[in-house]
Amino acid sequence: MGRLVAAFGAPAAVEAIRNRALPPEFIAREAEQESRPDLSSRLNAWYARLAAANPPADLEAGEGSGARLIIPGTPAWPTQLDQLGSSRPLGLWVHGSADLRFACLKSVAVVGARAATPYGSHIAAEFGVGLSEAGWTVVSGGAFGVDGAAHRGALAAGSPTVVVLACGVDVCYPRGHDTLFAAVRGQGVVISECPPGVHPTRARFLIRNRLIAALSRGTVVVEAAVRSGALNTATHALSLNRHLGAVPGPVTSGMSAGCHKLLRERKAVCVTSPEEMIELVGVIGDDLAPQARVSVLPRDRLNYVTKRVLDAIPARGGAG
Repeated sequence: MGRLVAAFGAPAAVEAIRNRALPPEFIAREAEQESRPDLSSRLNAWYARLAAANPPADLEAGEGSGARLIIPGTPAWPTQLDQLGSSRPLGLWVHGSADLRFACLKSVAVVGARAATPYGSHIAAEFGVGLSEAGWTVVSGGAFGVDGAAHRGALAAGSPTVVVLACGVDVCYPRGHDTLFAAVRGQGVVISECPPGVHPTRARFLIRNRLIAALSRGTVVVEAAVRSGALNTATHALSLNRHLGAVPGPVTSGMSAGCHKLLRERKAVCVTSPEEMIELVGVIGDDLAPQARVSVLPRDRLNYVTKRVLDAIPARGGAG
């Protein structure tokens, strides 16, 4: 549908779907795609969705919950989403006190496993605090585990954070995060491309991940299994030419296997601190991570000749 809207505009696309007659030039253009889509089945699916849609009710429900709808071309729209091309969302429901566009000008996506280990949750919280204290907005999906820890870290630092949902902004998922989402709405913003009242599905989570990657200058994967939604977000980040970082973990932990895979295949840069992630996504030369400090031993202060003499003295007993 994105290509149809991009080519002919939203009103013409709606009219074509309502009449169940796609423009001939669109059909010809789609036939040239490498993987030719089944336009007949897609048109039937679009028609069913259009028939079930009730925009006035959605707007009323959104307004009732305190949410607002923003669309491309308006001042509140984050223009980095335009890089998604035909996959750009047609609009976003926004619920919260922060300005989404401004908050995402300097932002980093912190993603990872729902079943995070204590190590992963600790590192995610550290990234949330460190990035926020340095003036960077944390973007994530609001899930249990790494996502929640990163959001809480940002809130603890007193900075806005962005939750990108795979359901309506008036639907709390996961249910255990109602308090967290309330805090985010007060200090940051909760967003979704789904209308109010829509509940999450597996497909919606995967589709949502492209927004997390596109909104941010870079993505850091804190913990992830070899097959995970976090790696799906990483794939979107790479396709958008965004920076990608990965946090190493114990080689015995399955929750770090995905991070190690990214590092081994040289798709991601190894990052171990918020400062290193900022160096990756920040301004070259201005956002360098500080060098690690090591303790200075008395031997380090000796000159070269003195060190050679000291090396010649046996460790035990006297010389000679």
